[in-house]
Amino acid sequence: MIWNKLKKALGLDPNERALRKYEAVVEQINELSEELEARGEDELRAMGVRLRERARDGEDLADLLVEVFALVREVSRRTIGLRHYDVQLIGGMALHDGRIAEMRTGEGKTLVATLAVVLNALSGEGVHLITVNDYLAKRDAAWMAPIYNFLGLSVGVIYPYMPPEERYEAYRADITYGTNSEFGFDYLRDNMVMHAQQMVQRSHAYCIVDEVDSILVDEARTPLIISGPSDDNVELYVKADGVARQLTEGSDYGKDEKERNVALTEAGIQRCEDILKMPGLFSDAAKSELAHRIVQALKAHRLFQRDVDYVVKDGEIVIVDEFTGRLMVGRRYSDGLHQAIEAKERVKVGRESQTLATITLQNYFRMYRKLAGMTGTAATEAEEFKEIYGLQVVTIPTHRQMVRQDFPDVIYGTTLEKFGAVADDVEECHKRGQPVLVGTTSIENSERVSKLLKARKIPHQVLNAKHHEKEAHIVAQAGHLGAVTVATNMAGRGTDIMLGGNPEFLARERLLSDRPSLDWTVKGLDEEDVYAYFVRYSNLQAEDLARNYLRDRRLAGEGGSTFEFLSGVFGRIKKAYETHLEVFRSDCQGEHDKVAALGGLAIIGTERHESRRIDNQLRGRSGRQGDAGMSRFYLSLEDNLLRLFGSERIQGLMGRLGMRDGEAIESGMLSKVIESSQHKVEQMHFDIRKQLLAYDNVMNRQREAVYSERQTILNDGEIVDYGWGVINGVIAELLDRYFPEEGEPDAARAAARIRAIFGSGSDELVAKLDSREGLELVREEIVSFLKARYDKKVEELTPEIAQGLVRYVVLNTLDDAWRDHLLAMDELRRGIGLRAIGQKDPLLEYQFESYNLFQEMMLRVRESFAEQFFRVRVVTEDERHSKRHVSEGRDFQLPGFGPGAGTPEDLPRGGEGRPEPVRKGPRVGRNDPCPCGSGKKYKHCCGKAS
Repeated sequence: MIWNKLKKALGLDPNERALRKYEAVVEQINELSEELEARGEDELRAMGVRLRERARDGEDLADLLVEVFALVREVSRRTIGLRHYDVQLIGGMALHDGRIAEMRTGEGKTLVATLAVVLNALSGEGVHLITVNDYLAKRDAAWMAPIYNFLGLSVGVIYPYMPPEERYEAYRADITYGTNSEFGFDYLRDNMVMHAQQMVQRSHAYCIVDEVDSILVDEARTPLIISGPSDDNVELYVKADGVARQLTEGSDYGKDEKERNVALTEAGIQRCEDILKMPGLFSDAAKSELAHRIVQALKAHRLFQRDVDYVVKDGEIVIVDEFTGRLMVGRRYSDGLHQAIEAKERVKVGRESQTLATITLQNYFRMYRKLAGMTGTAATEAEEFKEIYGLQVVTIPTHRQMVRQDFPDVIYGTTLEKFGAVADDVEECHKRGQPVLVGTTSIENSERVSKLLKARKIPHQVLNAKHHEKEAHIVAQAGHLGAVTVATNMAGRGTDIMLGGNPEFLARERLLSDRPSLDWTVKGLDEEDVYAYFVRYSNLQAEDLARNYLRDRRLAGEGGSTFEFLSGVFGRIKKAYETHLEVFRSDCQGEHDKVAALGGLAIIGTERHESRRIDNQLRGRSGRQGDAGMSRFYLSLEDNLLRLFGSERIQGLMGRLGMRDGEAIESGMLSKVIESSQHKVEQMHFDIRKQLLAYDNVMNRQREAVYSERQTILNDGEIVDYGWGVINGVIAELLDRYFPEEGEPDAARAAARIRAIFGSGSDELVAKLDSREGLELVREEIVSFLKARYDKKVEELTPEIAQGLVRYVVLNTLDDAWRDHLLAMDELRRGIGLRAIGQKDPLLEYQFESYNLFQEMMLRVRESFAEQFFRVRVVTEDERHSKRHVSEGRDFQLPGFGPGAGTPEDLPRGGEGRPEPVRKGPRVGRNDPCPCGSGKKYKHCCGKAS
């Protein structure tokens, strides 16, 4: 604390230095802003065109900053009625410099982003703006679109399930809004396509991440994964669940809540084997899958709680985000844990998925040349932002002075006493009319508080993952006189709590209950849907509403009778809405003054979160824009944080302070000890994320190599020459492998392998060779022989078909090999930690092993391409139909070639091109023990060839 004050006094604080620099620029912007207020709209548009031309001619964006910021500020005032404050200009400069702007709740981060977005969009490379959910992406894009459109910049939004052509156009816009998962998945999908025209993203130039701490820290531990169903046997999960239910903690297993792990004891292992009547369950490699499932089932029962970590909704397990309390629909726990929870809750068990493509958010966002972020809580994670992303946090001053009172924590001995005190405090606030927001850390606790309040007949609203749909409405009205709101963590981002109530939300409610009389004569429009759409985007003008509605609902576009009708409808709805809004603004302002006199919004926390940021987000809901407010946290020694990370120190301190049963202690000293415990947990999670990144960096280098190779293949206009280069490389690798500089040559194996890949002919040249002498001559003869065959094959196929064939076969082979490689890497990662027992660094071992796996994979890709290319031939449609019933091979149609041109036929793989025997009997799963009795999994044994 003293050192921080001294740094500020001596001018050594980097945040203070940055603010002084920005404040000097603000003065220049203010001077120019006064000039621009006198100019007409045409002059402002012309100024925007000139700035865009200067940026695309190569002028440094820093030299344009003052003019652009002043222009955006004036355009914003004229188009959407909002003028940037000076502190918002500072926030915009921090974003442009590739930093994180920490701005408190209610300071207008959505508007701040427009400054940096416009400046960086002028270059034409595209700006990406990341939001935490699809609703905010659509809302913010529509809300700010008038500013961008005025300046001649286009805006796009990406969202789930949108048509590919619309997604493509959204990325071609100057500014693209969307969620982190949509951008990340589009990147992965782009690297799975078979044609360059199917790719949607174009560059990773500049990105602003809203709620940057939530996305780059909280979600960084969960990678983005595109997966497909595997052949796993779901019955194993049910069987494992039955075993887990019979095990006893202590005697059969131990659990570590801090690390979220369980470990079977020797007695527990014996008990599992006795229950299943399977000796050697945990020592026999062939039974390893079932053993792993039992451990996951134990985790599901003992470490994951219903209504805390997940909920059961419509017969499905839905994960609850531990940081925001929101439902994470579509997300699944990996490594069989999700299936274990499904078996525990007796719902349908889904198949485990096989990874097709994956990337962590950390490595995705590090691809951007310039990255920036906004949030209200980043300072506590400044070290992580700097180390992982190279981002510096700049704390932006508030527009008005913060007057909220943050009281020390109140600590009780038991949870029961704590919740009783919370209910007492809420009751007192409610009696005097002061609005209260009660923050909990789980759905279970929010419902517990709700029961206590119901018992005292205190009216209240509950906001948690079970009431997700009401989120914005509940949060918006939490500032009314006497309002009591119980919220799980900080669900409700994107909506401010305004003292006295939110007039916009009240006006929308009145509009829905008192609708204007309209003539609905146009077919294809639904009155309920039109009103619901207006409520979501009521800040837009009537024509923009009509245009966007028609686009979103896939109806006839602008210019038709439907558009004219809708514009008129939205115009009348908007007029009625604005009438209601005027009335409620007056009412809410009067109520605002009463609430402020009572002390503003009272924040009551029922438990400290593991992260200080989450607590600060809860506190930040009170005291926005200079409003009065207060916050206090109620804790008990039975809370998870204190029980696991700080109980002994706190109990000792409370004992010295003379605390008795039923009493509470309120002490600033105790609050500091608790924050110290939180810091420990934050550091532990940071270490986990660093470890995840260290392992993913290994995979990331391989991913970049594979994706770079894909880009070359997709965009190479001379792909036939590329194909010959691959074959030439295979020849060199084979000869060097079987004729090493040191060691005995193996001409017989070399000849067999060359015959298996290239067919007969070239192998005879190698068979005669008994040493490295004369190898170069033989190499030249083989290359000459195969080049002639290659050119002849290209001529047979025709250059056009040959080009498509080479591209298709290489991509298909590469993608298949990459999928198998991802699976192998998953299994390597799962067991690599055991290397530490042998005094070896697991990370170094992982790097070494994965490098060898990757080299083997790339060799298989090259050899597989060479093998397949020489076994294709052109067949006519008549031959295709006449031979279909006796064909030993697989015909395939190349994308982009019609049936009339003839299609290549891919003959069976293998040395002599012999057909595979027909296998009958039960299908063997990829993870089942191999029927040959080797003890290996089928996919690692006989299944490799299938």
